[in-house]
Amino acid sequence: MKKTILVLGTLAALTLPSLAVAGASSTVIAVSDYSYNGYSQTEEKPALQASLDYGWDNGWYVGTFASNVDFAGGGSDLEWDAYVGKYFQLNDNLGLDTGISYYSYHGGDTSSDLNYAEVYTQLDIASSVGQSELRVAYAWDYFGFDTSHVVALAAHTVEVSEGHSLRLSFSRSMSQDETKWAWEGAKAYNNVRLAYLTSVNNFDFDISVEDTNMNVDEGDARVVLSVARTFAF
Repeated sequence: MKKTILVLGTLAALTLPSLAVAGASSTVIAVSDYSYNGYSQTEEKPALQASLDYGWDNGWYVGTFASNVDFAGGGSDLEWDAYVGKYFQLNDNLGLDTGISYYSYHGGDTSSDLNYAEVYTQLDIASSVGQSELRVAYAWDYFGFDTSHVVALAAHTVEVSEGHSLRLSFSRSMSQDETKWAWEGAKAYNNVRLAYLTSVNNFDFDISVEDTNMNVDEGDARVVLSVARTFAF
């Protein structure tokens, strides 16, 4: 992947509140490492990413996302995703997003063997102490390995001063059959990430520190810097 594989795919650059706004938009992102749930999709090298999205007043949205990737030994150098979903504003404090994504990989003779689909749902909770997110994503043929996979994430964002926020997240990636897909021999792994978020002259900056409990270079502790610019049409 955004499977971050990324190895893993990603929609990580997108935020659900933005998807709930009607109209077309595009986001361009430069990131020091394409990390999905703490696992580098680019062997800890930089990535250039872009998305194109369209949303309707009724909450429906469609979009596409692309990024360079670098999977050791796999030959893939491009991830190109598509997604469709609907955002429900349940009340002043609760929002629900649900949809389906399709991750495709390109560049190697067998890259397409990694393609897979994933369904997701996320609950957004606004409160006096910030914004919380609870997200679950499920793939039934993860990276074409004929096994299902679940990623669960919990996050909380708090504004520490005007225009400056901190976001703490915890995710767990879980294979449903470690004989077909295992994370360095384990059925699951955890990722913790702390991000500083701010915007300057319409550029969005994210400086993150993250780590996993895997003992591999792609999942080691690291600092990740990203800068993004969103254009509305």
